[in-house]
Formats: sequence, structure tokens, C-alpha cells
Amino acid sequence: MKHSDLLDVVHHYGAPVYVYDAAKIRSQYQRLTQAMVGIPKLKINFAMKALSNISILKLMHQLGAGLDTVSIQEVQLGLKAGFAPDQIMYTPNGVALDEIERVMQLGVGINIDNLSILEQFGAKHPKTPVCIRINPHVMAGGNSNISVGHIDSKFGISIHQIPHVLRIVSNTGMHINGIHMHTGSDILDIGVFLQACDILFETAKKFDRLEFIDLGSGFKVPYKAGDIETDIEDLGAQLSVKFEHFCQSYGRNLELAFEPGKYLVSQAGFFVTQVNVIKQTTSTVFAQIDSGFNHLIRPMLYGSHHDIENLSNPNGKKRFYTVVGYICETDTFGSNRQIAALSEGDYLVFKNAGAYCFTMASNYNSRYRPAEVLLDQGKHYLIRKRETLDDLLHNQIAVSLPEA
Repeated sequence: MKHSDLLDVVHHYGAPVYVYDAAKIRSQYQRLTQAMVGIPKLKINFAMKALSNISILKLMHQLGAGLDTVSIQEVQLGLKAGFAPDQIMYTPNGVALDEIERVMQLGVGINIDNLSILEQFGAKHPKTPVCIRINPHVMAGGNSNISVGHIDSKFGISIHQIPHVLRIVSNTGMHINGIHMHTGSDILDIGVFLQACDILFETAKKFDRLEFIDLGSGFKVPYKAGDIETDIEDLGAQLSVKFEHFCQSYGRNLELAFEPGKYLVSQAGFFVTQVNVIKQTTSTVFAQIDSGFNHLIRPMLYGSHHDIENLSNPNGKKRFYTVVGYICETDTFGSNRQIAALSEGDYLVFKNAGAYCFTMASNYNSRYRPAEVLLDQGKHYLIRKRETLDDLLHNQIAVSLPEA
């Protein structure tokens, strides 16, 4: 995205502001589907926890994607965005049976990831098709905070508990229509991911009424120049062969699903902020901006890297800055970053801000959450207004207690 486009947005809507490039979302979706062209029955479900603005969901629907959801609220947003119930998969973790039953009543696909709920659900609703989430005990990701397929993960039913699953299915007569796994984000080694696929394919053979297999996602995107990323094309070529062999041995062609979130939207997102203060100490030059981890928590929570550029003076002489926010605890976005010389009032842009950025924003310190803007074909569209004091007070009730 051009710096001029971002500056145009900030001049219209102010800072801080999240900006999303529709063209990049489309190109990522097309790249993924083309890489998997060898799979006859392919389904892409956008993991909406990455970016849940309803305008983004509508764009995904327009592209032909389904939805991967993790809460009943996400399901309800997906329905509001125009998705049919059968285009939505619900994969919660640790929720009560009551929520799963409420989602079931909406006609959405159910994915269960623990034995207790599987048995309770099967006993009450044996005729409702259910997918089960398997933990293959494989760590394919590079970041332990977001890898969820290893042996100590809270997610999924252990591959070693499949005999127990089969007993539950036999005892309840329930219909298992899908097998699912998700190894976590930032897949570095497609060989390890394919090993997990082999485990899942072998497990799938134990269930004779399957309609689909869901491999989750976790495809890594580059965060900076020279960074590695998941080789989607190589993965697609190898996986197509493996899946064809599986379908031949299974006796029919199943649907193969993926749940990309970060892969589709991370590089499409930009977070624009303004420099409030340049503060020099005895050892550090701080660029203090009009934001904090209330708006972008990933660097503090995951240690994630976001390239930072000076929009106002992109060609200035590079200097080293530590970019920090205005929160009352330490909120460092980047330490000792080389950025074109900054002045107070300059605009900074954080790249790779499309996934798990706005969705994890909060009102900490009673700060307002920023606006969101979608760019498409040279036009910008406001898709979320900046919050106001009325938004902070909306659900609060001011109670005056009697004097003690």
C-alpha cells in the first residue's frame, strides 16, 4: 500500500487508525486456492477471530470463503454478515454444553475437542453430525505461545484417546462427519505439518461416515525483509498427492478444509499512529506515540515483530528509536529500530497489522478503540467509527450509594 494512501486515510479519519487493503486480502485468498488446485473438493473457512469486522466478513463471503468461529457471538456475527449456517464451522474450547447446544440450534457445524462434552453431546443429540478435533501431538509452529498441536496443549482430543472416542461413538450412536486438527500458527516446516496430516488421515480411516477433513491452518507470513514464510505452493503440491491417496483408500472423495486467518489478512493490515513526544534519556531515544497495548498488544503478548515506518518523512536519515506507547505500564512496540528521522507530529505505520490486532484491542486506561478503514480500488470506506465517551459509558450504570 502506498504511503500516500495511508496519509489520505489519516487526514480523513485521524490517528490512530487501522487500515485494510482489500486487494491484498483477495490476492492471498487466490494464492491459497491456486496452491491447492489439485484438491477437487476444497473449502476455505476464514478464521474470523483474526479480524471480525463485519465488512471484512462480507468480503470473505464474496470471495467464496466459509467461516471458522470459536464463540457463539462469532457465529451470530457470521450469520449477520450473510453466511448460511452450513458455511460456518464452530470450534470452541472449554465452553459449556449449553453454548454448543445453542449453536447447534442455529444449524451451524459443530466441532468438539474434549471427551466429556463429546459424550454428553452424543448422549443427548446422537443424530446431529459432529466433527471432532484431534491433537496429533505435533509442534509445527515456531512460537510456543501460538502452537496448539503439541502434547501439552489444552486443545483437541489426544491421538492416544481415539479408542475412547470410538467407544463413545459406539455407545451413543452419534454421527462423526469430520476430523479436524490445528497445529497452531507460524508453520515453519511443511514436512512436520505433512506428518501431522498423515496422522490425521490414518485416524480418519477409523470413522466410516466422514464427509470432510479439516487441517486447520497456521501458515506463516513474512514479518520483515528476508523473513521466512510457509511455502504454500510446495505444501499444496505434496498435500494434493497425499490426500488423493487417502481418498482412494477411504473409498470416496472427501472435502478438505483449511482455516486461514493470519494468512489472509495479516499483510493487508496497517496501523497508523502519530508521534506525541521524542524523549531522549542517557541511553535511549524514545518515540512516544498516541497508542499503546490497548490498541496493539501483540508485541508485548507474543513478542511479535511489526515493521515500523515514518509516513511523514520516509526518506529521512535513519536513526535508532525505541517506539513506546502511552499506557501506564511498559508498552514497547519495538526497541532500537532504525526509522527515518522522527519529529513530533509525524505519522508512523505498523505493518502486518491485519490479524489479531484490532480484535485484541481494549479500553484499558479508558482509552477509545480506534477507527477501522477499508481501502479498495482507490477508495476508502469507514467500517468502524472511532469510539467516544458515550461508548465507554454505554453499559455502565452509575449508582449513588447512601452515605455510611
